[in-house]
Amino acid sequence: MAEARVIPLHAPARRTPAQRDQRDQRSKPPRTPGPSEADASADPTPNDHAANDRSAGDRSEPDRSEPDRSASDRAASDRAVSEWEERLAGVLAFLRRRVQGDYEVDEFGFDPDLTDHVLMPPLKPLYEKWFRVETIGLHNVPATGGALIVANHSGTLPLDATMTAYGIRAEHPAHRHLRMLGADLVFKTPVLGALARKSGQTLACNPDAERLLRSGELVGVWPEGFKGIGKPFKDRYKLQRFGRGGFVSAALKTGVPIIPCSIVGAEEIYPKIGDIKALARLFGFPYFPVTPFFPLLGPLGAIPLPSKWYIEFGEPIRTDVHGEHAADDPMLVFNLTDQVRETIQQTLYRLLTQRRNVFLG
Repeated sequence: MAEARVIPLHAPARRTPAQRDQRDQRSKPPRTPGPSEADASADPTPNDHAANDRSAGDRSEPDRSEPDRSASDRAASDRAVSEWEERLAGVLAFLRRRVQGDYEVDEFGFDPDLTDHVLMPPLKPLYEKWFRVETIGLHNVPATGGALIVANHSGTLPLDATMTAYGIRAEHPAHRHLRMLGADLVFKTPVLGALARKSGQTLACNPDAERLLRSGELVGVWPEGFKGIGKPFKDRYKLQRFGRGGFVSAALKTGVPIIPCSIVGAEEIYPKIGDIKALARLFGFPYFPVTPFFPLLGPLGAIPLPSKWYIEFGEPIRTDVHGEHAADDPMLVFNLTDQVRETIQQTLYRLLTQRRNVFLG
């Protein structure tokens, strides 16, 4: 093994040729400049004057870009502080209202204050950034009065309902709340049932639906139910049976318009390729889905795929033109149910033909 070279502490240092030249220059006496050199140094040329002027001008003019950048940074910082202060003020005001009991809850348990300030905000990034939802035909949703929105159901988990409710609340000019009709399982599930009531949902039955519609509420129903959200991926965008038309009877009795709603994009968030029936019976679920990522990846498999969504609201179908006892006519109920279903199905096909990519739209 090679040993490190040891340099004696008192050994004279070797000078390089450059160092020796510098020593020789220092040892020489200073040279007196000649007349021509003195004149040149005393009287600079015009070019030198111009160079000096330019350098002086450069030194005299300040850099204006730095103050502009610092001013914009200060403005951005002020805006951020202002937004933070507004959020803090909103949170404190909300807490004060909750402590003082200064909020209203209707007979169904709907709490608008809690919905707008606690339940809706977490849906915003999912709606705007993850699914990038585009709503079409919001002008078909009335700004006041009762109306029944009927939509297709899909996605293994009912995120399409929550996205529809958020879209109407956030983007409709009247910022209306959508009172959704849910299945029994929703309200039997701990915590979820209470939150569903607080957000304005109620049981999917005709008496509750009629009371909401008569009071001028905007009501949403997904008549495919679990058959729609639990269907295999190979059957995507093929509407299931709409039941016996109970939603049409409610609309006929109250005389409110029916608004068909078509949702594209929800089918791809959890592609259902299988069903573990034993686990479904164990937990009391209508199905236990198997997707390409769940349950294989555990909790990570529960993250929905970022498909591009479109929600289109069709032209309203009037029901106030059929008379007072129109709901007792089974053929009329059947025909209107079939008309709504066919409208949604044809709109789905049209939106799918216009979509170039599942994730890019």
